[in-house]
Amino acid sequence: MDDATLTFDRHRPRLQGIAYRMLGSMAEAEEVVQDAWLRWHEAAKDTFDSAEAWLVTVVTRLSIDRLRAAKVQREHYIGAWMPEPMLTEAPDTPEQLLERADNISVAFLAVLERLAPEARAAFLLREVFDADYDEVARTLGKTEAACRQLVHRAKVQVQEGRPRFTVPRETHERLLRAFADAAARGSLQDLKALMAEDVELIGDGGGKVQTFSKILRGSQRLAQLYYSLWRRMGPAVRMEMVDINGEPGMLRFLDGELESAQTFEIENDRIVRIRAQRNPDKLARIAQLFSSR
Repeated sequence: MDDATLTFDRHRPRLQGIAYRMLGSMAEAEEVVQDAWLRWHEAAKDTFDSAEAWLVTVVTRLSIDRLRAAKVQREHYIGAWMPEPMLTEAPDTPEQLLERADNISVAFLAVLERLAPEARAAFLLREVFDADYDEVARTLGKTEAACRQLVHRAKVQVQEGRPRFTVPRETHERLLRAFADAAARGSLQDLKALMAEDVELIGDGGGKVQTFSKILRGSQRLAQLYYSLWRRMGPAVRMEMVDINGEPGMLRFLDGELESAQTFEIENDRIVRIRAQRNPDKLARIAQLFSSR
């Protein structure tokens, strides 16, 4: 590899991380990074004070442009829009667990959808990627004061939307195993007991598969939903625990085919929210990984 390629590849993980958190889509993030590579290849690199700063600026601005267009499209999205899930390795240390869950979880990415594109970029650069305000200002082409305001307002919105409690990983895994076991046995009462009374289910089918157009609520209703699937399909239903976006989650297979990727929010030892990604376009990467096993 030449020096330019080595430099770009050294910064690629950071660039990919920014684009994915901005767009909630790995496919779109890869396209943004590829576009940045083409611009990098043609740029006059000897004029840059910092290659990393130049690349971060390009990727951030490309992501902002894409997100503006995506927000218009998402206004006409069928059902709830949720980010594309990705499988991640289980963190090795408590510090890695906290860092991962704080900045890449499906719940966190869903909260980021509330932010305007520039506010989302400013928040991510400052709070997730630890950029100084002068770097944020240069990247966005704004004053430091304006960026401080953007970040402050974004932090308030994010804090309001985030899960209220941080749950120990052991608790998260224990509840998910119990939930998967209850679903596999078709135990209506055990399923209900694992969920808060006002639990809610959010599904994203993207108009590609049938799903509920509204949020479903209530432990009895959701327990019956999982129970009815067991009644219809029995052993053809399989749930496998994996790490999804830095947290324990479940993949559900029907007749060996990936049907959904499910993530769970937990409070007070009960499941309070389930997000079920069922859009086959957003499951394609995960499905391909399992089909090759």
